[in-house]
Amino acid sequence: MFYYLLKYVLLGPVLRLLFRPRTEGLEHVPGTGGAIVAGNHLSFSDHFLMPAVLKRRITFLAKQEYFTGPGIKGRLTAAFFRSAGQIPVDRSGKEAGQAAIREGLCVLARDELLGIYPEGTRSHDGRLYKGKVGVAVMALRAGVPVVPCAMVGTFEIQPPGKVVPRIRRVTIRFGEPLDFSRYAGMENDKAVVRAVTDEIMYRILALSGQEYVDEYAATVKAAAQHRPGRGFPRLGR
Repeated sequence: MFYYLLKYVLLGPVLRLLFRPRTEGLEHVPGTGGAIVAGNHLSFSDHFLMPAVLKRRITFLAKQEYFTGPGIKGRLTAAFFRSAGQIPVDRSGKEAGQAAIREGLCVLARDELLGIYPEGTRSHDGRLYKGKVGVAVMALRAGVPVVPCAMVGTFEIQPPGKVVPRIRRVTIRFGEPLDFSRYAGMENDKAVVRAVTDEIMYRILALSGQEYVDEYAATVKAAAQHRPGRGFPRLGR
């Protein structure tokens, strides 16, 4: 109930008024049945702008830190995400990845939309990074299509570290659903899930026009943080 209150009364109308999101390819999102919407992740605003333009409810696997923050701010943030139906995911360790897959499969089993950011974290510099294979495993196990999505302009309105977003128009593009039924039953084949993940990331890249980096975002981010006297490079658009 709170999700629809946010979408249609409290937050959705405000977001659509302020950021006037252009939507392209919205017809590619299935009207019924389970499906994965896999997108690039440039900004905290992505969590709110994509649901604001979709007709169907979408559930995201959100990082656990949103639910465990300290103080009043942390409790309010946790309450907001729980009320909106988002699922906390512990991103540390191998078992954490399996837990995320189980949670995602539960959403898909209810014939709902599942939102995933295959990069696993926000891009710190506006580039698109290598995708993690969990999205492929879920698509193959659940037998559902994957709709690639590109958020364009959200890095500019709210890059990492910026609390209050700039008011600027953004674009949200959805590509044609990707059918991986030819790989049914092969979700334990490492080469297959890597190939499926790479195909998904290629489609996101084609929609977003970003520069691609064939490394995991978390790895590059960690290396940059430990480099003396160096900050994160940010791309001009």
